Amino acid sequence: MNAVDWARRNLFSSPTNAALTIAALWVLWVAIPPFVDWALINAHFQGTSRDDCDSGGACWVFIKQRLPQFIYGLYPESERWRPNLAVALLIAAAAPLFVRSMPKKRWLWIFLFTAYPLIALVLLRGGAFGLSSIPTNQWGGLMLTLIVAGIGMAGSLPLGVVLALGRRSDMPAIKAICIAFIELMRGVPLVTVLFMASVMFPLFLPEGMNFDKLLRALIGIMLFSGAYMAEVVRGGLQAIPRGQYEAAAALGLGYWRTMNFVVLPQALRIVIPGIVNSFIALFKDTTLVLIIGLFDFLGMIQAGLTDPAWLGFATEGYVFAAAVYWVFCFSISRYALTLERRT
Repeated sequence: MNAVDWARRNLFSSPTNAALTIAALWVLWVAIPPFVDWALINAHFQGTSRDDCDSGGACWVFIKQRLPQFIYGLYPESERWRPNLAVALLIAAAAPLFVRSMPKKRWLWIFLFTAYPLIALVLLRGGAFGLSSIPTNQWGGLMLTLIVAGIGMAGSLPLGVVLALGRRSDMPAIKAICIAFIELMRGVPLVTVLFMASVMFPLFLPEGMNFDKLLRALIGIMLFSGAYMAEVVRGGLQAIPRGQYEAAAALGLGYWRTMNFVVLPQALRIVIPGIVNSFIALFKDTTLVLIIGLFDFLGMIQAGLTDPAWLGFATEGYVFAAAVYWVFCFSISRYALTLERRT
């Protein structure tokens, strides 16, 4: 599908959509020029210092000069090939999953959830195979945002499925534990969970024992997001007709086979919008790791704005941050719509 067909099908499929599209384009045409002088963008972006900017429009030199830090944080410049290689491996392994005609994708899923995390950890952290060790307090920027969001999404979905099944279990002890965990996590803000993981948890450990701050934050985010995901999945389980369970029992399927082959595939397909909504919320909530001293993408932009050499460019920084977050969130939502149509 080319751009013209996509626009005709999505933006101009009806008079109402066409009117809304034209109105949105008109608003952008009117609203953007006062803020950005397009004639000066090229000159401003090619500059090397704030002296190259004037009052004629937005100055993107700040973004240009700070872009490596916005992406990698304080990761050493000579070692930035390592996160680049980790991303390249992820893209190479995940790309075939988006090709419907490609058979035998199970080994790719196994690789992504078993071998790849270990490979990425060795590349990013180092300390093995001749790679220099880089502590996590030097990780930051968009790299850290993607790490926190990716691990949180990958861990929250299976945890949410387990908690949802446990909450609907007939065993009182398991049901009570799952309900208590879900309600506890959903009853406190994520800021509290991160604060507990970073500050309070080490106080309960034996003397001399400690865990990496980023690891504690990742576990806290997974638990928090998993509790919300459990309620999303539980909604899908409740939407499955009772006849599906009876049909599975008539075929002689046990509990786990019924869930694996009959119930969960239908339930997860029903709640795709809710799952994607949770993923998008988690991606945006990664900015909260700043309160425990981890400088994610937005945190690095805010840190760059405190540099006396770049005071007064907060608007450009926040517009750039908003654009990056919008691209990622919009891409996730569009893929979810495509997935819904396929299923």
